[in-house]
Amino acid sequence: MYDTLIRGGTLIDPSTNRNGIYDVAIRRDRIAAVAPHIAPDSARNVIDATGLLVLPGLIDVHTHVYHGVTYWGIEPDAIAARSGVTTWVDVGSAGAYNFAGLREFVMRQCDVRIVTFLNISGVGLTAPFGEHFNIENCDVDLCCRMVDLHRDIIIGIKARIEGKTVGDNGLEPLRLARQAADRCGLPLMVHIGSGPPELDAVLEFLKPGDILTHCFTGGTMRVTAGDQRPHASIVAAAQRGVILDVGHGAGSFDFAVAEGMLAAGLAPDVISTDMHQLSVHGPMFDLPTCMSKFLAMNVPLETVVQAVTSRPAQILGLPDVGTLQVGAYADVALLRMHHGEFHFYDIAMASRTGSQLLRCEQTILNGRVMPRRPDPVPAPWIELRPYQREIQDRGHTPDQMAP
Repeated sequence: MYDTLIRGGTLIDPSTNRNGIYDVAIRRDRIAAVAPHIAPDSARNVIDATGLLVLPGLIDVHTHVYHGVTYWGIEPDAIAARSGVTTWVDVGSAGAYNFAGLREFVMRQCDVRIVTFLNISGVGLTAPFGEHFNIENCDVDLCCRMVDLHRDIIIGIKARIEGKTVGDNGLEPLRLARQAADRCGLPLMVHIGSGPPELDAVLEFLKPGDILTHCFTGGTMRVTAGDQRPHASIVAAAQRGVILDVGHGAGSFDFAVAEGMLAAGLAPDVISTDMHQLSVHGPMFDLPTCMSKFLAMNVPLETVVQAVTSRPAQILGLPDVGTLQVGAYADVALLRMHHGEFHFYDIAMASRTGSQLLRCEQTILNGRVMPRRPDPVPAPWIELRPYQREIQDRGHTPDQMAP
């Protein structure tokens, strides 16, 4: 009856409120059955998941996969196979001038599922910064035309708004991104870091359903004050439905800011990596590592799982991913929970000690196990930062930490 049966694992699927020992049957590229017991002789291939967590394939809301063309882009398949991420959202790597290449030369060649946010700057993230320095690159009409040509995979508009991306243009790129998002009927994702401009001015542009990424940045646009209490503006934004996205990256996650927000009841809606050429070397590493950091801050496991499965699927309007409901795509992440003493770092090398570390054992995409392969060689312009070398010297990379 079935092609594959996953037996005996602890299934956590917030979309169906299942949390317990279940078997999962797959037929072709879809989930065919979920039950406490499914006969093993009903499937051609049986995977023993005893002792593992069985999760919907993970959704990473903030990644950069335009490799070979942009400064930040990585090849996603190898990292997907070792991290459990089956749906990747590339946010702003491509603008209108180079989007066709992202679709033709990257997305068509990858196994993983990829959807995108189009950069309001036509040049995208070809260089590390400065995409909004020339305001003529922010062509609203052209941006909207490109969206209309690729509405099957463009699901939002992206703008990086901080001093080293906007230059002397201040809030003008954001104003234009707002126009494009409204005309296209799509959400707007806004990156924050170190200003100018100021956080409050940026938040005024965001509407319900828009996404504030790098919400736990330690830069000058941080969402908490010196005592780590959230600013009134971020509280108001969350209350009106602005989505809070982690976007850890190599420069955008501060434990103290995260703890201040959590203490105020402002948990992130989605946990994402900002996976790119530099952040993959730590302290971000991958999505299971980011999830483990929130476990170390006492966020419940089911809440963490929801923030990388059903919640991003709901926010992005992707009904057949982030769930193990019968009929959905057969995307499954098999993770092992390691127990011990683990040291996690933010990008300022502040550390927290946790007792749980998630590592991926297998990634199943569209019903097929993704083969493990070596990570791609870093781009020639990538040099590890001092804190990344320090983490590696301490032996605190996830693969070294896990027993």
